[in-house]
Amino acid sequence: MPLRMRFPLMLIGILALLVGLWAGWIRMGWAFPRPNLAWPGAHGAHGALMISGFLGTLITLERAIVGPRWVWGAPILAALGSLTLLLMPPTNGSAVLFLGSAVVLAALFVHAARRRMDPAILVLGFGAMAWGIGQLIWLGSDSLAKATPWWTAFLVLTIVGERLELAQVIPRGRGMIGSFWAGVGLVLFGLILSLFLPAWGQRVLGLGWLALAAWLAHYDIARRTVRQHGLVRYLALCMLAGYLWLGIGGGLEWLPGEATAGPLYDARLHAVLIGFVFSMIFGHALIIFPAVLRVNPVFSSTLYLPLVLLHLSLVVRLIGDLGGIFEVRRWGGLLNGVAILLFLTLILRGIRAGRKASPGPLAASSEDLRLGGWTDR
Repeated sequence: MPLRMRFPLMLIGILALLVGLWAGWIRMGWAFPRPNLAWPGAHGAHGALMISGFLGTLITLERAIVGPRWVWGAPILAALGSLTLLLMPPTNGSAVLFLGSAVVLAALFVHAARRRMDPAILVLGFGAMAWGIGQLIWLGSDSLAKATPWWTAFLVLTIVGERLELAQVIPRGRGMIGSFWAGVGLVLFGLILSLFLPAWGQRVLGLGWLALAAWLAHYDIARRTVRQHGLVRYLALCMLAGYLWLGIGGGLEWLPGEATAGPLYDARLHAVLIGFVFSMIFGHALIIFPAVLRVNPVFSSTLYLPLVLLHLSLVVRLIGDLGGIFEVRRWGGLLNGVAILLFLTLILRGIRAGRKASPGPLAASSEDLRLGGWTDR
């Protein structure tokens, strides 16, 4: 698809992120004006905007660039689903559009597995299927909370699969593959069990998060590259910090408490979605943006500011959640969003600096998605 067609899809995803952040702040009790673009109850779809709207569009767009032409149906459907969430109350139509996107994405990995069976492709396929099942649960129960564990698994499995796919994992010993599939199996079993025994399902899911966090921390190349400098070290710190939070999220699943609402639920969910997922986004965005938008941004050490703020504010948020201190939780949540907005601002500044340094369009290829086009200056 021409470059000019990618920008609208990316912009819709970013818009879903911005409205999702604003809706989350309103949901936490901040008396901010409601954006005219969204309906009065926008805060009710905060999770759908952030996960299916923003990340669903971004992930499918990344895949469509290097896939067959028919895969472009995935980001287009995800973008349309995002628009329905932005312009009207959440309806079955939104879930159906996201479901269609998930089906196309899963079909891509089935197509790839037929050509080359690989653990990365399989786990990416499981992630896409989890996203689709989450949409079916949303359709059947009209409950975003019941769908959220499946959506979260979509993100976690996608990230794990991409770390494998990008060859960022170091083979060590016979137990590598066995321990990997043990972690993935616990996640899948926990999701299924949660449909019948929610309390036990979340505990098994927590074991899966712990197992995958330990596996990633042990085998990921970030343990070596963190000793380097510049962009490489920044990427490694994003990865390692994310693995720590994934493990924390797994441990929180074993604390007795609310399954789908309340402060403990907030702590469990955001330890994974903010601590793990967004930390990984802060790192992987430096690879994705060059390939998607054909830009050559300049890396700056100022990117450490949003990274540090993201993790410190998450600590504050969890202190508020686990300590029952509502105001502390609110401030932590506010600063979570500020860190994400600061990161986007610095990314745009890096893109502008990169264009001045090397004007003219850049050609994107499948290799770009693996290595990115970032320069370290």
